[in-house]
Amino acid sequence: MIENLLLNIDAGTIDWSRAQFALTAIYHWLFVPLTLGLAVIMGIVETRYYRTKDEFWKTAAMFWQRLFGINFAMGVATGIILEFEFGTNWSNYSWFVGDIFGAPLAIEGIVAFFMESTFVAVMYFGWKKVSPGFHLASTWLTGLGATISAWWILVANAWMQYPVGCEFNPDTMRNEMVDFLAVAFSPFAVGKFFHTVISAWIIGAVFCVGVCCWYLMKKRDIRLATESMKIGSIVGLIASLGAAFTGHISGQQVAQVQPMKLAAMEALYNGGTDQGLTAVAWVNPFEQPDYTSQESAPLKIDMPYALSIMATNDPHGFVPGINDILRGYTKPDGTVEPSVEQKMAMGKKAISSLAAYRNAKKARDEQKAAAELATLKENIKYMGYGYIKDKHDVVPYVPVNFWAFRIMVGLGCVFILFFALILILLYDIPYLSIITRRLLATVGILPETAADTKEITGLPAWHYWLAIILIPLAYIASESGWLVAEFGRQPWTIQDMLPTWAAVSDLNSSSVALTFFLFLFLFTTMLAVEINILLKQIKKGPEYENH
Repeated sequence: MIENLLLNIDAGTIDWSRAQFALTAIYHWLFVPLTLGLAVIMGIVETRYYRTKDEFWKTAAMFWQRLFGINFAMGVATGIILEFEFGTNWSNYSWFVGDIFGAPLAIEGIVAFFMESTFVAVMYFGWKKVSPGFHLASTWLTGLGATISAWWILVANAWMQYPVGCEFNPDTMRNEMVDFLAVAFSPFAVGKFFHTVISAWIIGAVFCVGVCCWYLMKKRDIRLATESMKIGSIVGLIASLGAAFTGHISGQQVAQVQPMKLAAMEALYNGGTDQGLTAVAWVNPFEQPDYTSQESAPLKIDMPYALSIMATNDPHGFVPGINDILRGYTKPDGTVEPSVEQKMAMGKKAISSLAAYRNAKKARDEQKAAAELATLKENIKYMGYGYIKDKHDVVPYVPVNFWAFRIMVGLGCVFILFFALILILLYDIPYLSIITRRLLATVGILPETAADTKEITGLPAWHYWLAIILIPLAYIASESGWLVAEFGRQPWTIQDMLPTWAAVSDLNSSSVALTFFLFLFLFTTMLAVEINILLKQIKKGPEYENH
């Protein structure tokens, strides 16, 4: 099937299919992280109500749950379309690995989605119908359901990055699952889950603090703003630090199983020991660099030994660059990593052995079939490279990976400082609060009158606008992380197993292009509608009840 597809596929179909899937995934990820982040915020707020019985906290919980619900509905709609695209635009991929990839998606749909839909109904309509304890449990279980849903989606994505627990069956021409637990709990899946979900909490926290700052700027709903800001800032600081820690673990996993991705992220053309982590360098964002003739990116400033530490936990550890991977290299443990050209040769040998095996089976020549099967097994690891036409095709687009990684990390550092500063201003921490306030007053960030007070409601408007501006920046950081994860894997749909151009459906490119623009219009409209509804609800504010 793959051979026939490669002979007939339209190059435009590949590009438009990739563009359409990227469009859907990017829009979908605008809704998901806010869902996961607000789930934590509203859960903590309602827990305060359950413990204190203060009606203020019930009002606050209902307010954040209302914003959660608006975003939740949009996320479901885009997620359904995203899963359908595996069958419509990527049918060869779905056919080839459907037994593996379909399992976590089925579990996500049956278990997590139904769990979310059940408890979200109780959360919205059960305030006067169930006990406070059951309602609180429903609120947390709604968030847990969304998180479990994210787990299975990320398991599926992690398997594409690091395929484990499967074997290729030459008789069915499919990859088949042999170890479900290896797929569901691979180190790559666990690391990706924690890093992704924790980063989503950052978006929820930034959104919460931004909304609260708008209320403070308008001098309304002061208690809601200050109390919610405390919760949002604590969640945000913990999540920002957690994202840095899990990001380090993720970086080590990428170094082990996707060294080309790491090399693209760092614009590391020639690797070696004692490698520094690039702080800044000039990588033209609009063209692939000439990595074969350049020793390193121009104007490079790095942090000594930091990349070796990140990748290997050893300041003198060896990190391969793009050219090392293309040429082949010897790992520190003495293992020789073949060159890409050698992998391409072994891949072609695997493909020819597979064809010969199937022909021998049809002819009932068991002896030849056994010999060809043995050759296939020797080379199956690199079968995907048999579809690579040029060794340079395995190099991802360096500019996107390089700059997206720096945007993500840079904004992550900003969020740590932002949440820490908010907490210092909100809480009267002995000495630290006074010192920080006076320092901020000296440099003009705080007015002189605020230097010795813990009130934050009298700041200039641009300070509040800064918190609001961080909301879209949080999304940019999150989307940048996904760009690194997906662009860094190129040209592979499944790492080292199935290249992108062998995974698409045999469609007319004009049909895919038409649906691309239809989805662009649909998703943009949905986003505009959601923003409009969210802004109206924020402007309306909490609905206080008279008691």
